[in-house]
Amino acid sequence: MRLSLLAMLLGVAIVIAGAGFPYRGAHDAVAADIATNPAAASLYPQGSMPNLSGADTWLNSAPLTPAQLKGKVVLVDFWTYSCINCIRTIPYIRAWADKYRDSGLVVLGVHTPEFQFEQDLSNIHAAMDRFRIDFPVAVDSGYRIWQSFGNRAWPAVYLVDGGGNIRYRQFGEGSYESTERAIQALLREAGKNSFNTALVHPVATDEQMAPDVNQIRSGETYVGYAQATGFRSPESVRKNAEQAYTTGKLGLNDWGLIGNWTVHTDRATAGQPESGIAYRFSARDLHLVLGPGKSGNPVRIRVTVDGHAPGANHGADIDEQGYGVVTQTRLHQLVRQVGDVRELRFEVRFLEPGAEVYAFTFG
Repeated sequence: MRLSLLAMLLGVAIVIAGAGFPYRGAHDAVAADIATNPAAASLYPQGSMPNLSGADTWLNSAPLTPAQLKGKVVLVDFWTYSCINCIRTIPYIRAWADKYRDSGLVVLGVHTPEFQFEQDLSNIHAAMDRFRIDFPVAVDSGYRIWQSFGNRAWPAVYLVDGGGNIRYRQFGEGSYESTERAIQALLREAGKNSFNTALVHPVATDEQMAPDVNQIRSGETYVGYAQATGFRSPESVRKNAEQAYTTGKLGLNDWGLIGNWTVHTDRATAGQPESGIAYRFSARDLHLVLGPGKSGNPVRIRVTVDGHAPGANHGADIDEQGYGVVTQTRLHQLVRQVGDVRELRFEVRFLEPGAEVYAFTFG
């Protein structure tokens, strides 16, 4: 997910597809690739649309093939449902699907997961309901479509012309005007001219709202030991085994665990009631990817900022007193500052054991 100047400003991670599954956090490599590759800003042919076979299943549609899509302009959107950059792009993808559907645009989502929980079909269905996605989605948990496109970022948008040729690529959130102008150009090329040329301006709230890039000083942070940065609990991480942790004073973008936790490669699991996690951050929004854990039982949470209830600074998934209930494994918005953005010490306590925490993101 992410790229371009906007993505760099966001501290957003970029995905590189190597020998194994992709990962986030390789800003420089992909940024350098884009700087030397003007394809994202052009409409020159960039090869034929790859085969769409290999999906685990299709949602909102029977399986589609490039042959079936010939004569249509196709927007292919690679996304995964807990990725904040994908979430903030969805209002535009949905608006383009609605606006240009009758003019010959087909929007096709490809859901390729980063975390194992994103492979669960019930979780994907819940996310599609939450984000009101009604266009076809190929579930690509095996990365087959991802690999056939040579893709390496979430989100990534590809535009395919009526002849089946890739003509445009956009990696990372942003560049919405240039993407929509490219859609319009390819539709005109296909002989479709009946659409309104005014650009869409979707209204987005909660976690889908555009980030405040001028005030972000905190970047995506993983909790699992494979990619964790900024961890400041005085106890060394004991991999894959439960241990008690403490957290004292934190500097900006430092974080730590409180109470009993088991830290895995991609997540940490709370081992007792009142286990918590603290993070000192500076951004309008703080999000946390978390879930109720293996039991699936709801987990109550209590959030404080600088030791107090968040009040007006509460996120969409908690109330003014800082209380919320985690019932699904997804991205949760826990802080949205009102007015001027300040540096804050965030803390969340889990009132039942078993919760799983994956990553912090900011907006």
